[in-house]
Amino acid sequence: MPDPRFFETRSPISLPELARLVGADFSDTDHASAMVGRVASLAHADASSVCFVSGHRGLSSLSTTRAGACFIAQVDAGRLPRGCVPLVTATPQAAFAMAANHLHQTRRHISSSGQVHSSANLEEGVTLGPGVAIGPGVSIGRNTFISAGAVIGPGVSIGRDCLVGARACVGFAMIGDRVRIHAGAVIGEPGFGAALGPFGIIDIPQLGRVIVQDAVTVGAGTCIDRGALEDTVIGENTKIDNLVQIGHNVVIGRNCLLAAHTGISGSVSIGDGCQFGGRAGIADHLTIGAGARIGAAAGVMSNVPAGESWGGFPARPVKRWLRETAILSRLANRRPHGEQRT
Repeated sequence: MPDPRFFETRSPISLPELARLVGADFSDTDHASAMVGRVASLAHADASSVCFVSGHRGLSSLSTTRAGACFIAQVDAGRLPRGCVPLVTATPQAAFAMAANHLHQTRRHISSSGQVHSSANLEEGVTLGPGVAIGPGVSIGRNTFISAGAVIGPGVSIGRDCLVGARACVGFAMIGDRVRIHAGAVIGEPGFGAALGPFGIIDIPQLGRVIVQDAVTVGAGTCIDRGALEDTVIGENTKIDNLVQIGHNVVIGRNCLLAAHTGISGSVSIGDGCQFGGRAGIADHLTIGAGARIGAAAGVMSNVPAGESWGGFPARPVKRWLRETAILSRLANRRPHGEQRT
């Protein structure tokens, strides 16, 4: 369920009403009085929630879902387990997005008098620079420094001995102890998600959080998106350079290094001790094994085994990439047969 510190959930809605709202077909009259109150993934759904399946992704786990209802294409509707009501639509993901927009909304940063909301809890030794805005329900630990112009959104938790740089924005997040977030970093904004619906492209609500564990460093201008339904997680003692992009649902292990301009697409899983050179790019839904090293400007399009070093585009093991580059260089410089030196 979306964290109530960051999201408000409206009253439950009946399945026929929900189907009408999003333009889905509902024909199961035995469940005409059934209600759903939240959206969820297949794995975390229960009888009070609605999920979706689009294309082949998720079909393997469809038979075990406990969701009360599911947006699904007609061809796959028969694969739903007993008790999960099909809401048939040609655009399941877009229908799911519309349902999420109806059932959940983000909490607003409405301040009481002054720069700190009256419900915020600041421990002894917290220092605030000029122009700081602290939202409702915020918790900030001892000896943390919040620099000028920073914005801490509703419900955010920040640990002890942290630094939040000038004009940084932190929302939908739980931050550990001894974390350093440098100037202009943005943590917890929506990840990039959109679906094509019957009336055009629809933004998919991002209902997860960002979890930043102890002793993490986040460089200036870096963006870490909150999860779509699950959490984005940055492991303990990981160091992130300036101008890095980390997409929604990414999980990064402990003691990783990400150099400037690295881009991690959504739902990537990164093991402990990985290193990324500047401008490395990782495609979505990949796994980077523990201790792997990705060279500067590499474009990773497939899973990387633990401990390996990859480079190039598309990225492959470094020794292979260098060997192929050397062969291509020799071929490019080879003179055609019979050509004379000048």
